Amino acid sequence: MDTLSYKTVSANNATVKKEWVVVDATDLVLGRLASKVAKILRGKNKPSFTPHVDCGDNVIIINAEKVRLTGKKLTQKEYLRHTGFPGGQRSMTAEDILAKYPERLVEKAVKGMLPKNRLGRKIFTNLKVYVGGEHNQEAQQPRVINLDDIK
Repeated sequence: MDTLSYKTVSANNATVKKEWVVVDATDLVLGRLASKVAKILRGKNKPSFTPHVDCGDNVIIINAEKVRLTGKKLTQKEYLRHTGFPGGQRSMTAEDILAKYPERLVEKAVKGMLPKNRLGRKIFTNLKVYVGGEHNQEAQQPRVINLDDIK
């Protein structure tokens, strides 16, 4: 007789139910926004979370230019990149990136909080970041969520 009254259910691509959600980044702190969005992308807020499966939701972030950075991070935080040529290291402050490419600032923060493997790269494709209040995913009928409700 089987005495176990429950079974551990492992999600797979066929059983995962993915939704589309919209997050408004207006006046939200960048790091707190990124950590909660990474949790939603990964699927850790769902009871059917499985670590090796992409079981998270698709997230649309609007108003990326209105995100906040606390303290002196706006002027002192530097983002480094390399052109691939000798002496090709370039740096930009968060203020420069926010003025020129505000969506990249949010994308980089979220990407840094995802796993550094092929699953993390796949999960990152479920994120869409837009400057302004409009987005192109109206056909998916996304629901608007408040990040304060997510722990």
